[in-house]
Amino acid sequence: MKAYEANFDGLVGPTHNYSGLSFGNVASAKNQAAPSKPKQAAKQGLAKMKALADMGLVQGVLAPQERPDVFTLRRLGFSGSDSDVIAQAAKQAPKVLAACCSASSMWTANASTVSPSADTADGRVHFTPANLTNKFHRSIEHETTGRILQATFADERYFAHHAALPSVEHYGDEGAANHTRFCQQYGDKGVEFFVYGRHAFDSRHPAPTTFPARHTYEACEAIARLHQLDGTHTVMAQQNPAVIDQGVFHNDVIAVGNRNVLFCHQQAFLDQQAVYDELTAKVGDTFKVIEVPTSAVSIDDAVNSYLFNSQLLGMPSGETVLVLPDECRQNKNVWAYVESMLAQKQGIDRVEVFDLKQSMANGGGPACLRLRVVLNDNELKAVNASTLMNEELFERLNTWVDFHYRDELQESDLADPQLLIESRTALDELTQILQLGSVYPFQRD
Repeated sequence: MKAYEANFDGLVGPTHNYSGLSFGNVASAKNQAAPSKPKQAAKQGLAKMKALADMGLVQGVLAPQERPDVFTLRRLGFSGSDSDVIAQAAKQAPKVLAACCSASSMWTANASTVSPSADTADGRVHFTPANLTNKFHRSIEHETTGRILQATFADERYFAHHAALPSVEHYGDEGAANHTRFCQQYGDKGVEFFVYGRHAFDSRHPAPTTFPARHTYEACEAIARLHQLDGTHTVMAQQNPAVIDQGVFHNDVIAVGNRNVLFCHQQAFLDQQAVYDELTAKVGDTFKVIEVPTSAVSIDDAVNSYLFNSQLLGMPSGETVLVLPDECRQNKNVWAYVESMLAQKQGIDRVEVFDLKQSMANGGGPACLRLRVVLNDNELKAVNASTLMNEELFERLNTWVDFHYRDELQESDLADPQLLIESRTALDELTQILQLGSVYPFQRD
């Protein structure tokens, strides 16, 4: 049966803002307190989704979270009406309010880990929402994320949904940002590649010292068990602690893979050659590594341009395409490398460049914005069709954004109680457009 790698991108939410919430993410810290443009951000994301759908790829949309998250603020002791809760938080704990207004769910690479049916013992596609314990503003996402995923992939014959791992640092799980899959064809049994930052229960292993290692080895093991994966078809590798300390907070900031190709930096992994050897042994002799040397692209250049936070796509034509943010073209060293790589025909046939400045300024590139889901024909037919990108949905969502989103948002605007009303009104309409049902707390209470 034919299989496809679908990309489900996160729709940027109405409260998109720059509050500098993500310690270890250089771009997030650098742009803290700058004004954001929610409408432009959503439109930039939609334009990328539509372009990939027009290229013949399966492209879906995942809804954002309800923000401001008044439910969480009430759990933290703020009380009264919704506007009272926001006013109290703004006065007493403005950074907590900012965290509860974050639009970070747009980066759906962190939404979940997904294992295709070809890899799992029960022959279903498995989803586990990431607990994202390392960052408060992201740790409050996974329950709603789970409901959105279940509304998108609802048929229990084909899809298995797990609860997030326990929300403690020992099982810190950052989802597909630290996971990829190698195969010959998408429908084949693949090799699932888990990357972690540290061991939680064994301090003998190396770990970063400046920035946190958000994802643990123990989380990788747990996901592999939950998803009923074959140990002979999994590889677990530790991210290089030295590059985490230079701002490489997820593996997808330093490496990306697809089918039988791994595109990564020379310093991506601890004991890099051993990682290559194990992947080659399990994927097969066709496994190919495109390793970018430090002499061509420094870690700083990689982090600032997000060369590796790109989408490596297998096109229907058979081409392999790299989707890059425009920042790569603006970086002299990175663009020189890209042009040289294409000229040498190393395994990537062409690049596509997109303007994603609003996302990039908050620390997320093309790969952050998408969750990859391999689906065979029957599974694709079982997906909620209202979430799949086409001309009609693109136009409808752009009109929806035009009507509901603000042109600009400052951090001080998060205290405006009207923003909550605007956001809920927009999301209530969105659940009808995408036929999700009642996935948000305000719809369920």
